[in-house]
Amino acid sequence: MTDNLYVSDLDGTLLGADSRVSAESARIISELSGRGAAITVATARTPATVEGLLADTVTNVPAIVMTGAALWDRERCRYLNPVLIETDAARSVLRAFDECGVNPFVYVLGDAGQLDVYHRVGMNTHEERFYEERLGLRRKRFILGDSRELSEPPAGAILMFGMGEARRVEAVAELLRGLEGVSLSCYRDIFNKEVANIEVLGAGVSKAKAIRWLADRIGARRVTVYGDNLNDLPMFEAADEAVAVANAVPAVLERADRVIGRNTESSVARDILRLEGEL
Repeated sequence: MTDNLYVSDLDGTLLGADSRVSAESARIISELSGRGAAITVATARTPATVEGLLADTVTNVPAIVMTGAALWDRERCRYLNPVLIETDAARSVLRAFDECGVNPFVYVLGDAGQLDVYHRVGMNTHEERFYEERLGLRRKRFILGDSRELSEPPAGAILMFGMGEARRVEAVAELLRGLEGVSLSCYRDIFNKEVANIEVLGAGVSKAKAIRWLADRIGARRVTVYGDNLNDLPMFEAADEAVAVANAVPAVLERADRVIGRNTESSVARDILRLEGEL
């Protein structure tokens, strides 16, 4: 390994306009990883989608997934350092979702690196699209129930994710602010500002904490991170150098130590190549 750990957000940062890793980025990152560079991603996504996106990209350190609720060892197909939601806190979270009329997807760690995802029937259009795009993925199994399901949180819940009409989702966030035992992230969809997403995770979960854990695990003495959106700001705090892509939102551009090209220009991979002295 090199002394430097490189961590990139996916959507809007490493991924291009087609929500894919470009062939150029995949080639650069794979070649540098093969020479010992420590390059990985930090994302709200689960391994089921991360593996598909990185199918042509070789990395040799774990990926930070579910906003830091766990890390994913790509080689051994296993979770590392998972942080679960305590049962009492999970009950309070489900009550808040119910009160605001939002049905969450509840993610539970299963066996052999699989995630079981529980959801009540009766999805809104945004939930249906989310579900259909992920149906059939390896390492993710959807379990749909009736209106009586999820009155009690399943054991081993690691993430509760809700999406839909912004006013409803943001009302859930207001009810949960200050609740002990959980970490909370609520944000508008980057493509449709009338839609909001909410992620409820275990206590203390963040990309920043996961980055520090990973840096200690591999012995990295310096961390460079790349991001584009507000939910990337916490991991900027864990970085020795915070880098924004040119298409980042204003608050991220202001907090960045440097700004590189747009996500559509393979800018993250090119920047790592330059920092590694290969360009």
